[in-house]
Amino acid sequence: MSFRTTPSVAYVEDVSPGSGTLPPRAWYARSDAKSLSLNGRWRLRLSATADAEDDSFAEEGHEPGDWAEVTVPGHWVLQGDGAFGSPIYTNHLYPFPVDPPHVPTENPTGDHLRAFDLPADWPADGDTVLRFDGVESCARVWLNGTELGEFKGSRLPHEFAVGQVLKPKGNVLAVRVHQWSAGSYLEDQDQWWLPGIFRDVTLLHRPEDSARDFFVHASYDHATGEGTLRVDSDVEGRVSVPALDIDVATGEPVTVPVEPWSAETPKLYDGELITPGERVPLRIGFRTVVLEDGLIKVNGRAVLFKGVNRHEWHPERGRALDLETMREDVLLMKRHNLNAVRTSHYPPHPAFLDLCDELGLWVIDECDLETHGFTEQAWRDNPVDDDRWTPALLDRAARMVERDKNHPSIVIWSLGNEAGTGRGLTAMAEWIHGRDPDRLVHYEGDWDCRDTDMYSRMYAFHDEVEKIGRKLDGGTHRRRELPFILCEYGHAMGNGPGGLADYQELFEKYDRLQGGFIWEWIDHGVKHPELGYAYGGDFGEELHDGNFVCDGLVFPDRRPSPGLVEYKKVIEPVRIEGDGAGGTVRVTNRYDFADLSALAFEWSYQVDGETVEAGSLSVPALAPGESAEVKLPEPPGHESGGETQWTVRALLGADTAWAPKGHVVAWGQFPVSARRSPSVAASDRPTTGDRLITLGPAAFDARTGALRSIGDVEVAAARLDVWRAPTDNDDGAEWQTDTRYGMLWRKYGLHRMRHRLDAVELTDDALTVRTRVAPAAWEVGLATVYRWTSDGSRLRLTVSVTPEGDWRVPLPRLGIRFGLPQADAVRWFGGGPGEAYPDTRTASMLGRWHSTVDELQTPYVRPQENGARADVRWVELGGLRIEGDPEFWFSARRWTSEQLDAARHLTDLAPGDTVWVNLDHGQHGIGSQSCGPGPLPRYFLAAEPTEFSFVFSTTG
Repeated sequence: MSFRTTPSVAYVEDVSPGSGTLPPRAWYARSDAKSLSLNGRWRLRLSATADAEDDSFAEEGHEPGDWAEVTVPGHWVLQGDGAFGSPIYTNHLYPFPVDPPHVPTENPTGDHLRAFDLPADWPADGDTVLRFDGVESCARVWLNGTELGEFKGSRLPHEFAVGQVLKPKGNVLAVRVHQWSAGSYLEDQDQWWLPGIFRDVTLLHRPEDSARDFFVHASYDHATGEGTLRVDSDVEGRVSVPALDIDVATGEPVTVPVEPWSAETPKLYDGELITPGERVPLRIGFRTVVLEDGLIKVNGRAVLFKGVNRHEWHPERGRALDLETMREDVLLMKRHNLNAVRTSHYPPHPAFLDLCDELGLWVIDECDLETHGFTEQAWRDNPVDDDRWTPALLDRAARMVERDKNHPSIVIWSLGNEAGTGRGLTAMAEWIHGRDPDRLVHYEGDWDCRDTDMYSRMYAFHDEVEKIGRKLDGGTHRRRELPFILCEYGHAMGNGPGGLADYQELFEKYDRLQGGFIWEWIDHGVKHPELGYAYGGDFGEELHDGNFVCDGLVFPDRRPSPGLVEYKKVIEPVRIEGDGAGGTVRVTNRYDFADLSALAFEWSYQVDGETVEAGSLSVPALAPGESAEVKLPEPPGHESGGETQWTVRALLGADTAWAPKGHVVAWGQFPVSARRSPSVAASDRPTTGDRLITLGPAAFDARTGALRSIGDVEVAAARLDVWRAPTDNDDGAEWQTDTRYGMLWRKYGLHRMRHRLDAVELTDDALTVRTRVAPAAWEVGLATVYRWTSDGSRLRLTVSVTPEGDWRVPLPRLGIRFGLPQADAVRWFGGGPGEAYPDTRTASMLGRWHSTVDELQTPYVRPQENGARADVRWVELGGLRIEGDPEFWFSARRWTSEQLDAARHLTDLAPGDTVWVNLDHGQHGIGSQSCGPGPLPRYFLAAEPTEFSFVFSTTG
C-alpha cells in the first residue's frame, strides 16, 4: 500500500474542518472564572514540508535545544528578519497549484512549543478549556504529550477540553502549524498569506455549573419604546440588569422601557449572567433588525450605511492586532463620520466587535470564506458547490455566528466573499437563518437573491446604481423588491477614490439604495528597512499582485489619507447649505436616529480667506430628516473690496467616548462677494539685448523667448505641461475592458511631449512665443502661445492652447511647469489644507493655508500624482507670488513628474536642487478604476481650445 502523503499528515488535505475540538460557543472577554494567557515567547522549529519532522517534539520531556523564539500572537514570516520565510501577496490567484484538496509538498510548517505552570490558585474543580482565537491555516495540537486534535479555519476560534491532561507545573503545549492545507482553498481573501498563531491563546477554567454557551436576545419595539430581554443558557441561572431593575431566570423574557442601541446612540446596559458556577458580565444593546417595505430597518427606521471594509492589519505585526490598534481604528472611523464596517473577509478579533458595540458602528460580520481563485477555471471544482466541503462551510458559519451572536452592533451576517455560487452557500444561509432569525443574511455573489436578504454588488458604475435605485435594473422579482447595498465601492488605491460625492447623491435620492462600504480601510504595506513599506513582489514572490494590497483610506501607519478626509465630508451627517448673499443657512439632519442636540454650531466670516469675525449660531435640535432655515448675523463691516464668504461648522458640544468637545462633524461655506480677477496694465515694453529680453521684472532668453528670471528669482524650463505621474486609478486594472486612460496617455506619448519653437515676437507691449507641443509618432499636437506683458512691477502670462489633429484621449493635466532653485515655505489662498482633484474636492475648504514643499506631498505607498491644491487664487513660494485668472490647481515638489512616475517606492524619490512647480488650469478626474469605474465624463479634461493667465511678482 502506498500513500500520497504519510498518514500522520493526511489531515492537512482532509476537507473536514478538523477533529477533537469543542462545539463553538459565545465569546466573552472576562468572567469571575480564572484564565491564563499563553501569549508571549514561544519556541519555533520551521520545516520546509508538512512531514519533514516526526511528532517527537510533542512528547513529554522533549528539549527544544537551539530552536528559535517567536512572539505569539504573530506570524513567523514577519519575525526573524527573513529567517523564517517571507510574506506572499496575491489578490485572487492561489499561490499553489489548484488541485483541491491537495497542497504542495513544499509546505512551510512551524512546530511551536510553550511551557507553562498553572497559577497557584488555579481551581481543581470543573474543567479547563484551551482556546485558539486564530491560526493560519491548519494546526495540530498536543498538551503534555497527549494529542488533542487538529483544526482548520484560520480566522475562527477553536477550543479543546484539557482538564484531564493539565498538571500544576511543567505543562508543555505543542502546536504544529502548516501554511497550506485544504482550508487554504477556502481562504483566498485578497491579503498577504501569513502563517502562524496570530491571535490569542488562552487557558480558561470552566467551573462546575457554569454556562458553556448563552444567547442574549434583546429586541426593541419602536412603537412602545420597550425592550424585551431573554437570555438563553445551557445551564440554568439568572440574569441581572440593575439599571433596568431586571432580575429574571434564564430563558424567561422580560419587557421594560429602554433606550435603544444604534450606531449613533450606542446605549449599552451592564448586566450579568449568574449561574451556580460563574458570573459572566453582559453588555446589552436593545435593537431590532428587520426587512420591511423592501428596506433594511433597525428600530423601525431605514438605515443608510456609510461604511468601510476592514481587513485586520498592522505594518509590522500583520493580522496580530492589539487592543489599542483596534480601538484606534474605531476611533478614526467615528471621527470621520463612518457608521458601518464590513469585516472583510472574515470575522475580526472579537475585541473589535466589543468596540463596535461600545462606540457605535453597524457591522456586517463576514464568514471566513473566499474561493476567488476558482474563477480562473470558470468556477470548476469550486468547493462551495461540492457536497464534500459542505461540513467545513457549515462549521465556519457556526463558528462565526456562535462566537459573535451577542453583539448588538452586528446587524447582518455575510456568508463570505467572491466564492461563486453553490449548494454549500445555500446550506450556510439556511443554517444561519434558522439559528438567528433576528438578523439578515448577505452574500454579494447571489445576484438572484435566493439565499440573501438584500441585493449586493461591488463597484457598480454610477449609472447602474441609479437604475437599481429606480428598480429598472431587471433581475428576478424577488431581487427588485429587496434593498440594495454596494458592499464594495470607491476603491481607495493610491490617489482617490474619486466620485464618492456622486455616489452619495444617489444613495440619498433613492430609498432602495442603502449605502455602501469603501474598499478598504488600510494600506497593507509591510514595514521594510530599505523600501519604507513593501507590497506584492517585494519579497520575490513568483506570483503577486503588486501594490493592489495598498488600497486603504489610511496609510500603513494609520495616518488618514486625503481619501478618508474626502469621505468624511461626503458622508457628514449634517448638511449645511447657505445663501451667503441672502444671509441664511439651511441645516438638515442626515442622521438616522439622533437629533442635533449634541452639536454646537459656529459661524465665521472670511475676507480674502482670512477670518475677521466668528461667533456661535443657534440651531434647533432637529430630528432626523428635519431641516431649518437659520438666519446668519449681519456681515461684518469690512469694506475691503475683497472676496468674502461665510463658513458654518457643526461641532461636538461636549466630550464623547470617541472625540473631544469641539471636534468638527460637518461644515459648509457660502460666498458673499466674488473675487476680482487680477489685472495688469500692459504699460511696459520689452527690450532686447545681446542675450536677454527684458520685460518689467523679468528676463527672457533672446533667442528662444524662454523665461529666465523674475526679479532676483531664477526660473527654469517654464513651459506647457500635460503629464502627470499616472495614479493607480489612471492605470486601472488589467482585467478591465473599459478605457484605461493611464495606458492610453503612454500609448499616445503624453509622457514624452516635444516642444517646437515656431516664433518669438516682440511688439510694443508684449513678448509672444509661439510653439507646438506634441508627442513623437503621432499627428496630434497642441498649438501653444505664450503672451507676456508687464506693468513694470508685475508680469502677466496668458497661455492660449489650440488642439491640432484628432485627439482621442483627455489630457492628464493642462498648465505650466517651471523650476525654482530654492523654495520651502508655501502660502496660498485657495482650497486646502490637503490635496484635491476634480472629483475629490468636496473636502477642500477655501481659506489661507501654509505648508512646506515637503508637507505638500501625499505619501502614497506607490508614488504617483499627488498634492494638488484646488481653487487657488494666489500662491507664494520661493520669492514669487503667483495669481491666477481664473483660479488654478497648484502643486510643488522636489522631483519632476517623470521621476515621480519612475519611482516604485517613496525611498526611490531623492530630493533634487530644484523645486518643480505646476500651475494647472485643469486636471483630469481621479475615479476609482483601480478596481471600479473611472471618472465620470464631467470630470474629463478634454483637449479643447483654452486660455488662462497667471500674474507673477516678487515677494522680497
